[in-house]
Amino acid sequence: LQDEETRKDYDYMLDHPEEYYRHYYHYYSRRLAPKVDVRLVILVTVCAISVFQFFSWWNSYNEAINYLATVPKYRIQATEIARQQGLLNKTKEKGKNRRSKEEIREEEEEIIKDIIKNKIDIKGGYQKPKIYDILLFQILLAPFYLCKYIGWYCWWIYCFTIKGQEYGVEEKLYIIRRYMKMSKSQFDSLEEHQKETFLERQLWIRENYEVYKREQEEELKKKMAMDPRWKRYRRWMKNEGPGRLTFMDD
Repeated sequence: LQDEETRKDYDYMLDHPEEYYRHYYHYYSRRLAPKVDVRLVILVTVCAISVFQFFSWWNSYNEAINYLATVPKYRIQATEIARQQGLLNKTKEKGKNRRSKEEIREEEEEIIKDIIKNKIDIKGGYQKPKIYDILLFQILLAPFYLCKYIGWYCWWIYCFTIKGQEYGVEEKLYIIRRYMKMSKSQFDSLEEHQKETFLERQLWIRENYEVYKREQEEELKKKMAMDPRWKRYRRWMKNEGPGRLTFMDD
């Protein structure tokens, strides 16, 4: 009875002995209650998720680099840069420092991958991971991001709603991205010529975007109509689709 709460329960039991079910509930709820602080559990969980997140992103980034190293376009450019910098010549040393062909090939491969990492800016889901993008830092920086967004939103209202200024390129692309319902990383991964097409067609204007959207939907329908796999699927759905009932006379 060293705890104040348990003493209160004990005094209540002495005053109301007939409420034995209530006494049992309070006794076992305190006896079986977890001893670990909930805040600590949440902190450990967030940290574990953040570590998994970071290493998962690094794995995706390395997979992207390994893939680009097999693409002739990027491999030839990286090899040419390595030759100009004299990096490949160092791998073919003679004499005591001479190494096997396998060791030389592995070192050349690492040199090419390093050049691709430094020269190519990978965007989207395979971009180089940043420590500030993991869950732990996102939670810690949430107040800062909220204040930043409020300030940006007030600036937008003041410049383009109250003063009626014309949109700049970044503002136009932002509106187009919102219409397309794409995240910033997804939109950044698009090719530059696609963004130029968006600007040329003035897709930041709602009416122009609706026309563009209908055109894309029609084009997708035509591709699906011409695709042999979709033709086979439609034939299968028509003739032997799931849930089809047939009545056959014995």
